[in-house]
Amino acid sequence: MTHSSEPPDSEETPTAEQKKERVLHTRVPAVLEQELKALAGALRVPVSNLVRTILEDAVNIADRASEKVEDRLNRVAQTMHDERGRIKERVQRSEVLADVVAYQPVVMAVDGHCARCDAELPAGEDASLAVQSRPGPARFVCADCLPKR
Repeated sequence: MTHSSEPPDSEETPTAEQKKERVLHTRVPAVLEQELKALAGALRVPVSNLVRTILEDAVNIADRASEKVEDRLNRVAQTMHDERGRIKERVQRSEVLADVVAYQPVVMAVDGHCARCDAELPAGEDASLAVQSRPGPARFVCADCLPKR
């Protein structure tokens, strides 16, 4: 527990009052106290400075670790979003051809795109016209997307 007001927001410039060091009281096991005193003695620094340095390092490490986890989660979320979009697009393209009853070989007179994979179908290229059971716009498929016999 600290004897101070709330810590300053990281975006604000700390005032002189906020820059003052605060005292933090805590209980530690006797073994830890002995180890801290021994280490501080070996380093020839006060125990309070050693504890402060250890705490600052621990907080910095935790911040970096949480940033890495957050970055990783953001990448995974973006990958999932992208994959969802690809799957949704594939499903929509499959649905476009759901009412097809036959395919008629044609030679493209104008540039177009495959209704299933969106590949370019330039004028003069072989393709297949999707004959549908309901009226609608003409849809073409490339040779790779044409169902096999």
